[in-house]
Amino acid sequence: MTRGKSVSEAAVRRGAAPSRLPLFLLSFHHRDTLAEMVERAGCQVIAARRADAVTRRFIASGAAVALVDGRDATEEAIAACKGLASAASSVGSALVAIVEDHAALERFYDAGITHYLMAPLMEAELAIALRLANRLVERVVGSGRAASDRAALRLAESEAWIWKPGDRMVRISPAFAERIGIHGDMVPATRLIRLMDQPSRRLAREAIDRLLVSGRGTAFAHGAPLYGDKLAHHISFDDTRGAVVAWIEATRPDGAERESDDMLTGLPSADRIRAWVEERLADETADEPRCALLMLGVMRFGLVNAAFGRATGDAVLQGVARRIERVIARIGVGNAMIARTAGSEFAIALGPPVSADSAELIANRLVESVAWPFVSGESLIPLSCRVGIAAVDPDGRRDAGTLFQRAAAALAAAKHGDAGMVRALDADSEAEAHRRNQLEIDLRRALDDDQIDILFQPQVDIASGVIMGVEALARWRHPLLGELGAVPLFATAARSDFVVQLSSHIQSRALRLAAAWPERMGKLRVSVNVTSADIARPNFVEDFLGRIDEAGFPRDRLTVEVTESGLIADLAGAAELLDQLRRAGLRVAIDDFGTGYSSLAYLKALPLDYLKIDKTLAEDITGSTRDRIVVRAVIDMARSLGLAVITEGVETKAQLSLLAREGCNFYQGYLCSPPVDSATLEAMLIENRALMPATEEPLV
Repeated sequence: MTRGKSVSEAAVRRGAAPSRLPLFLLSFHHRDTLAEMVERAGCQVIAARRADAVTRRFIASGAAVALVDGRDATEEAIAACKGLASAASSVGSALVAIVEDHAALERFYDAGITHYLMAPLMEAELAIALRLANRLVERVVGSGRAASDRAALRLAESEAWIWKPGDRMVRISPAFAERIGIHGDMVPATRLIRLMDQPSRRLAREAIDRLLVSGRGTAFAHGAPLYGDKLAHHISFDDTRGAVVAWIEATRPDGAERESDDMLTGLPSADRIRAWVEERLADETADEPRCALLMLGVMRFGLVNAAFGRATGDAVLQGVARRIERVIARIGVGNAMIARTAGSEFAIALGPPVSADSAELIANRLVESVAWPFVSGESLIPLSCRVGIAAVDPDGRRDAGTLFQRAAAALAAAKHGDAGMVRALDADSEAEAHRRNQLEIDLRRALDDDQIDILFQPQVDIASGVIMGVEALARWRHPLLGELGAVPLFATAARSDFVVQLSSHIQSRALRLAAAWPERMGKLRVSVNVTSADIARPNFVEDFLGRIDEAGFPRDRLTVEVTESGLIADLAGAAELLDQLRRAGLRVAIDDFGTGYSSLAYLKALPLDYLKIDKTLAEDITGSTRDRIVVRAVIDMARSLGLAVITEGVETKAQLSLLAREGCNFYQGYLCSPPVDSATLEAMLIENRALMPATEEPLV
């Protein structure tokens, strides 16, 4: 990294070129010559000639395309494609194979390739095939900013460095900085050189010189006993930056590569970590606990997928996996296994010697590591996690199933507490955590089996006593706990990260039910709730309007109720989305007004039609002068802004009388009716025609 002046001029003479997509190349017998052809086709090459841990290496490289060369190695190439196919699919990459035996082509297809080339290989055909593969990637994960954001996020989480020839300093990624114990993103080139012995330094200089003269990617490797790994540096020249870019691959000192079962992260699967734990619990003669298990759950990960897309979400999970690995390596835990056990959950098994204190220390370090924001383009993605700890009691049961159950219960308890909480359970809290965990499982099953019911609570015009509309509310009849309303449903869904699925299910079912009402109910307005997770989803407006139209419900009879606290994250963005809904014919209400902390800002910034006063403000207005003054001020403010006011939770005639005097327009509560099903609502309207809508006018 010190002989760059003359060779950098050679790089300049090659001329600037567009930024090139990374390509992962596996060629058993023709790596170097094929890598040169791929470089000339405009790709940055990360090349390998061995299939050991090829899936993990491909995932870590962040490559958009994987190219497997089957020349003189048909069976090895097919086996490699089988391992790479799921990984390529999960991250939106293309898998290209070079095939020399026509009879084997069908087997390559069965292995999961997306493109193929027949040998003998023509360079022009290779270039076209790679362009087609890159086009597939763009269609799957998006071109332009979306793809570059994903690549940037992977680079930030990978171990990498960038060096401009002639510079004394090298820019390093946070992951590499953590490995070598550097604070900051710049390090003197001499510091990196000192990681190597003398022969390795010579090899590194020769590799960089070759790259700068030829422009073709290459690699060099060196031992790094201080950090416990052998490091391979895959280097290429980025013409846009005018710099050498290196992706660093760490291999285990004994040369044994870890088998990877999870195609997204390269980590072992749940089955493998369970077997690993069983093996360490098999020693019945041990006096000390033989294993501890940490369960880590990334909180609100569904919002990341909703807001940034699945490709970025996948890259974030890969980054979390790398951070967990680095924490375990930095603490020096030699006897451990890390696995991805569910969508956004990871298990860390610690073998002997292990103590409760060391397990808690590791858990807290994991929380700190995950909490650092991930970078995607110009956006910061904040994350938090919870960790549950379970250790084997020397006098207790020594089986993996029990240990995993206790760790899952501890994680459930941690999710129920404050953000970033680490939890190891005692017997009482373990039972409570198990109950909550079982409730999450039951709710998912109820959602799959369409067991969430929709009830409708009337909204009444105070002046006329006429039911003008209804709010759709979710109810779940749990076989043991009885009827559960929306609050416990959404709290349970939030802990399990499936709020969006629950919300979409409730909205769709409410719209279908209301669309099927008879003509006598055809003038009622219907209000449905929208969560912050809904608003954060890409294409929220288009998807929501499509859901309405698919159900056959008139847009001009629908009101969207948005919880006040759900808008705090992005007020301007929420205003634009809600304005689009209003232009499409819907009405918008701000729900639970008075429970958040930015109420006045909402009224000023958001396009609203209604303001709903939360029942906690209205429940004591007949007995508390302070509450009465607050409600009066809210109603006066809404009137001055041209908003109609609906008060929730009205249960007495005294409350209704006071609200009428203060100028409230509508009320909702048990004074009129509890939430009822469609048949009961229809019977109410038939029995008392005074409650029928008198005109075709909307609520306001």
